[in-house]
Amino acid sequence: MKEKMIKAFRNANGGLFSSVEKADVGGSYQELEKQGVALMGWADPFMPDFSLPEHVKKATIQAIEEASAPHYTAPIGNQILKNKIAEKLKKQNGLTVDPQRNILITPGSDSVLYFAMLPFIEEGDEVLIPAPSYPNNFLNVEIMGGRTVPVPLKESNQFQIEIDEFEKRVSEHTKMVVLTHPNNPTTTVFNRSSLEALADFVIRHDLILVCDQAFEDFCYENEMITPASLPGMFERTITVFSFSKGMGLSGYRVAYLVCSDVIMDTMFANAVSVLGATNTVSQLAILAALEDPSFMKEFETAFDYRRKKAYEIINSIPHVSMLMPESGFLCWVNVSELGKSSDIVSYLVKEAKVSVNDGINYGIGGEGHLRIVLGVYRDNQRVVDALLRIKEALEKYQQQ
Repeated sequence: MKEKMIKAFRNANGGLFSSVEKADVGGSYQELEKQGVALMGWADPFMPDFSLPEHVKKATIQAIEEASAPHYTAPIGNQILKNKIAEKLKKQNGLTVDPQRNILITPGSDSVLYFAMLPFIEEGDEVLIPAPSYPNNFLNVEIMGGRTVPVPLKESNQFQIEIDEFEKRVSEHTKMVVLTHPNNPTTTVFNRSSLEALADFVIRHDLILVCDQAFEDFCYENEMITPASLPGMFERTITVFSFSKGMGLSGYRVAYLVCSDVIMDTMFANAVSVLGATNTVSQLAILAALEDPSFMKEFETAFDYRRKKAYEIINSIPHVSMLMPESGFLCWVNVSELGKSSDIVSYLVKEAKVSVNDGINYGIGGEGHLRIVLGVYRDNQRVVDALLRIKEALEKYQQQ
């Protein structure tokens, strides 16, 4: 195969020929589970335990029994589900949208995150990405032939946006900003001041904003503001939403994209060719979840407890620290005083029987950090026990 045919993928390793640390690539990660290793690097709520709400389970079974079950839904999504999502967007996100023109139901958020960028990025275009950030934000741009320009988020500023750092890096080639909000991996909920400054920047430089709000549901102390709701931003923002994190319905593979009808016209035109129709049964099950989302309160209570325990346990380890998680069920741990994060990740698998994510995968500012998923397992104590094993192992690591 000629080099030019694979240049966009040269840094992508799928795990067929060597081991891959990234949690959701290849089969090596699942092999660790067979060895009794706690998998705290996979952001799938309560994985691998049963956590499906009873009314969603019943809706799934009922949907399977309907005549439509084995057939396609329209590639733009089930209209009844879109109507319900529009209600949610108005109530939770401050967005008033036309459910027929501004919402696209998609098979999971990873594919639609790529799809959201696809109409805009051409060879040589530059994309500003606040970092550390979700790895796919970087990879998607590179696959399309664009160039990622990381913008550092600093722990000393609680990982909030510093617009001066954007101004230093914008150029005539800049086309887009990609924002994960709340941020994965730092859990940062970007405050109003940060988002208003970013909105002003995007408008002044005539850019597009792609915003991934997969972790929007559980924000503990800080207000969650949807950037598309800010003045002048709906027309130039594509927002990606997910049912995988807050509702814990990762396996159903349903997400949705929201944008202006000018942009959506292109999205609709290409949905069947790039994305295909979203699972018919899953969409009906998601509708039931939206009609009664009360089960999410139990999830939030568990995750709130775990973030506080993680904060207590991790910060009791000498030379290791973390900020209080602001959202979701992740924590971002600073182990830079101990050495390379890659070495520490490998050590924790062997010594603590816990697998976590190496911060190096999340761009600049990631080296020397670990991403630990606190949302695994239904039982809180199993998570606490794994954190205590991490504490014991890291204390031993410093005595070597």
